[in-house]
Amino acid sequence: MYSVDLNCDLGESFGRYTLGNDERVLDYVTSVNIACGFHAGDPVVMEKTVKMALEKGVAIGAHPGYPDLMGFGRRNMDISIEEARAYIIYQVGALKSFVEAYGGKLQHVKPHGALYNTAAKNYELARALTEAVYDIDSELIFVALSNSIAVKAAKDTGLRVANEVFADRAYNKDGTLVSRKVEGSVIHDTELCKHRVQRMIKEGKVATMYGEDIDIKADSICIHGDNVKALEFAQGLRESLLKEEIKLEPLDAKYK
Repeated sequence: MYSVDLNCDLGESFGRYTLGNDERVLDYVTSVNIACGFHAGDPVVMEKTVKMALEKGVAIGAHPGYPDLMGFGRRNMDISIEEARAYIIYQVGALKSFVEAYGGKLQHVKPHGALYNTAAKNYELARALTEAVYDIDSELIFVALSNSIAVKAAKDTGLRVANEVFADRAYNKDGTLVSRKVEGSVIHDTELCKHRVQRMIKEGKVATMYGEDIDIKADSICIHGDNVKALEFAQGLRESLLKEEIKLEPLDAKYK
C-alpha cells in the first residue's frame, strides 16, 4: 500500500492580520509547518496554532524562514552561514518550546520560501541548516524539496529526511519550483492537483510546466496555507488519496 504525509503551512497570521483558515485545514492534514515569527506569525499566533494542532492530533513541524515579514520570506537574502545557523536555532527553538510546554513533541523542520528554495540548490547553506537542526535534536526530520541538494545535505548530516512535493506549484526541468513571478507557477485547478499528486505517489513522476515528465519522490505533499483554495485543496486531496487507497500518515509513522 502507498502511504504519504499531507502537510500544510499554518500559523501565518500576524498581529491584527489574519491569513488562512488554520482551524478547518487541520481537519484534513497529517502534519503542519508552523511559522516561527520571522516571515510570518508571532508568539501569540504560534502558541494558538500549536494548541489547535495538538488538540486535533496533527503532527507539528517548525517553519523557519528569512527575517522578512514585509516580503513574507519569499525574497532572497544574502546572509552568512553563521547567520543561517543562528536563524534556524532561534526559530526552531522558540516553536519547540511552545510544543513541549503543551506536552507535545516537535516532529520536523521545514525551511520556508526563499530559504527553502535556495537551500535546494546551495549545498553549503543546506548543510548549515541541517547541522543546526541536528544540534537542536538529532531525531527531528528535515523536510526538503524532493531529490534536491538539501536532501543530500540532510542525509550527510545524519538526519532523517522527507522528500516533499507540491500539489499546487509548477516544476522546472531540474525539479526546482517555477518562480512565483512567472504566470502559471501556482496551480489553482483542484482536479489537476489531485491527478498530479496521484502520479507523484504511484508513478514517481510529475509533468513540468513545459510538458516533460521528471522523476520525483513523494514522502510528503504540501498545501500552501496562504493559497485562497487551501481548504478546498486539503479536502479534495484527502478524499482523492483515500479513494485511491493511499494511506495518509504523519512523517514519524513512516520512519517507525
